[in-house]
Amino acid sequence: MPENTTAAIVAENLVKTYHGRGRKPGVRALDGLSLTVPEGRVFGLLGPNGAGKSTTTKILTTLSRPTSGTARVAGRDVAREADAVRTAIGYVSQGASTDPLLTAHENLEIAGRMRGASPSAARARAKRLLDDFGLATAAARPVSTFSGGMRRRLDVAAALVHRPRVLFLDEPTTGLDPEARAAMWAEIRRLSAEDSLTVVLTTHYMEEADRLADELLIVNRGRAVVQGSPGDLKAALHGDSLRVSLIEPDPAAVRVAVARVGGLRDVVVEASGVDGVLAARTDDASAAVGAVIAALDAAGIRFGQVSASHPSLDDVYLHFVGHTFEEAGAPAVTEGEAA
Repeated sequence: MPENTTAAIVAENLVKTYHGRGRKPGVRALDGLSLTVPEGRVFGLLGPNGAGKSTTTKILTTLSRPTSGTARVAGRDVAREADAVRTAIGYVSQGASTDPLLTAHENLEIAGRMRGASPSAARARAKRLLDDFGLATAAARPVSTFSGGMRRRLDVAAALVHRPRVLFLDEPTTGLDPEARAAMWAEIRRLSAEDSLTVVLTTHYMEEADRLADELLIVNRGRAVVQGSPGDLKAALHGDSLRVSLIEPDPAAVRVAVARVGGLRDVVVEASGVDGVLAARTDDASAAVGAVIAALDAAGIRFGQVSASHPSLDDVYLHFVGHTFEEAGAPAVTEGEAA
């Protein structure tokens, strides 16, 4: 974090263990995860499903207690000062948080009243938020009539009624169509830029993290992998990325076939059912593409699309974790009794 920048969140060595049920083994959802989030930034927690993103968010929002480790949000300890933390944060979970039978205005007014606002202040705040989120014309409609994108914007608005310092968004665009997703992205950037709000965004979408996050932490299997701005993380990988789609591959045979191709590094071969991928890095993509194609042809290995590109966040993940993002998913963790 740059000098003279105040941290909105500091977490150190978070561990979260869930007991198994019956004969099922326990799950270590977080395994010593640490992070620092600067104030007034959009901070992304990026990782595949089951990586520990939602568990981290639950701990930081006081919805779950860590098995061990500490965390402070807006200067308050999440375990010892939970009420003060809740006053300072807004939280939008993966599920809908508004009542579908009430109107948009009623939902926001009730949310404001529950946060201690007077009736007149709650009404004024609801009106302002509906204007800000482009929902004013639908203010008197039951939320059950809203599209998915409209409901998601209303969820975010409801989390802002008390003007929090930190807003947590847990997978905010999952299930949205591309147009609604783009609208949500624009709203998140506006909130950060205009209101100096710290936004913590969990996502498993590479493009979302790349587009939105000022800084991000890549998480895998409950551990922090690497933290930095998307641009800095990609720039750290010199050269280009080479990817080849494989058809019914034998990974060992593929590795042997490309072992003689000069200029390749960080070579990874993965197979899943009848599909697979060869991923590598190279300083001379134009030369490497032809050499790799020739090597695979000579070995009788079937393949499909071959592409070379500048580094992406998936390449960053591959470099630091050792396998592709798609292969990193772990079984989802169900909230249970923690050790």
